Amino acid sequence: MVKKTKIKENKIKSGKAEEKAKGAGESEEEMEEEIEEAEDEVKKLGERLGGESDEEVKKIIIKSSRPISVLKKGDKINVDGKEYEIDAHYVLMDHGKTKEMAIEIFDKKTDKDFQLRYFADQVERSMEFYELQEILYVRKEIEKVEW
Repeated sequence: MVKKTKIKENKIKSGKAEEKAKGAGESEEEMEEEIEEAEDEVKKLGERLGGESDEEVKKIIIKSSRPISVLKKGDKINVDGKEYEIDAHYVLMDHGKTKEMAIEIFDKKTDKDFQLRYFADQVERSMEFYELQEILYVRKEIEKVEW
C-alpha cells in the first residue's frame, strides 16, 4: 500500500516536471535524453564509490606512535622513508559530519613544501600526499607514512 502511494506521488511530481520543461521550451525527447545522461552519471559515480571500477585503490601503510590529531608544528613525519617537518595542521574544509584536514610539511634540505590531506573519520582510507609546484599542489603516489 505504501508503494502505491509513492508511485502516485512520483507520477504527480514527474508530471509537474514535464509541465515546467514544456514551459521552458524543452521537448519530451530532450528531457528524456537529460534524464538518461543523469542516470548514467549516477551509475558511474556509484561504480567508483562501490569499488567496481577498473581503478585500483592503493592503500597507504600508516605507522603511528600517537593519534594524527595531536600532530603539531615542529613534529617530524616520514613519508616513504624521507623525513619532513610539520609546519601547520588545520581543518581544510568542514563537511559537517567530518572534517577534511591538511598537514603542511616541508623538506629542510630542498626547501620544498608538501601537504598530507585526509578526512578525520577515515585517515587510513583517505590520506593523500601533495607536492607544491609553482602555485598548485600536485598529487603524488606514496606507500608509507610514519610519525
